[in-house]
Amino acid sequence: MANRNNVHIIQRGDKWGTLREGGERVSGLHNTQAAAVAAGREMAREGRGELLIHGRDNLIRARDSYGNDPCPPKDKK
Repeated sequence: MANRNNVHIIQRGDKWGTLREGGERVSGLHNTQAAAVAAGREMAREGRGELLIHGRDNLIRARDSYGNDPCPPKDKK
């Protein structure tokens, strides 16, 4: 099941968009990927979800978690 708090950064034509997981339409279009990442990061923080950044080939190239981390770090203290 899709987690609506997760935000994907995807390319739409010559622009970059922020898309909530499970959605069909982008929430916003930006001229650069960096601008889309900044907007998507804020959306993910507010929803306590994950930010998934896709490259031009549509493969996920980076991800950041802002809430329930599915793979939390294992500190050895």
